[in-house]
Amino acid sequence: MVICLEKNYSITNFDALLITDLQKDFLQGGALPVPDGDEIIPVLNEYARRFEDAKAYVFASRDWHPPNHISFKAQGGPWPPHCVQKTKGAKFSPDLKIPEGTLVISKATDPEHESYSVFDGTNFANELRMRGVRRLFVGGLATDYCVVNTVLDARKLGYETVVLMDATLGINVKPDDVDRAIEAMLKAGAEQATNDDFPDAVDTLPTEETEPDAMEEKPSERAAVKKKARMRPRGSAKRIRTERKS
Repeated sequence: MVICLEKNYSITNFDALLITDLQKDFLQGGALPVPDGDEIIPVLNEYARRFEDAKAYVFASRDWHPPNHISFKAQGGPWPPHCVQKTKGAKFSPDLKIPEGTLVISKATDPEHESYSVFDGTNFANELRMRGVRRLFVGGLATDYCVVNTVLDARKLGYETVVLMDATLGINVKPDDVDRAIEAMLKAGAEQATNDDFPDAVDTLPTEETEPDAMEEKPSERAAVKKKARMRPRGSAKRIRTERKS
């Protein structure tokens, strides 16, 4: 049995927020929409505001596929073409309000390699290390693909990792994919949180040079019970370069 404890998270400058793949193709009207994906945008905007106020770090990942990417059906993959480089569908939602200076991490740019995790084939881990990040908060799309793979890699690298349950939604291609993804993240040592777990006032710590060193219900149901949520925590969903949001 997994016990889900209430926590109070104070954001410091050893923390980072990762907003995962809030791109047009994954939203309503896009090539590969996550059901109700647009609903988490206001919640992610609130998290981004909290992290900006705390002078913590904010990152945003994006799929940045070449037109002949291996994941596309024409190349034998499971997905329709989506988030193709420099297309409208690859752009972030215009409703997403990420802070000035947010670092964008592009992934899955190698046509011969699928990359769900933002750590896979990118310099994301190095960016975190250079900033002395110790704890990573993750939200976005989709819970059962890019979010779960990113969280599992973060745990393998030793980062404290928190899944923002009111800010992630999944696809559920197979029944219970989202619940299995959440179980896997919790089993790997990730924590889960919602906006209710953050105090209104955020704390900051002086910058130092550092090295990153319940219930028996389904996890998605468990998260819904543990809080007065603004949103229900339903399931979602190389070389890569990084760039600043313009």
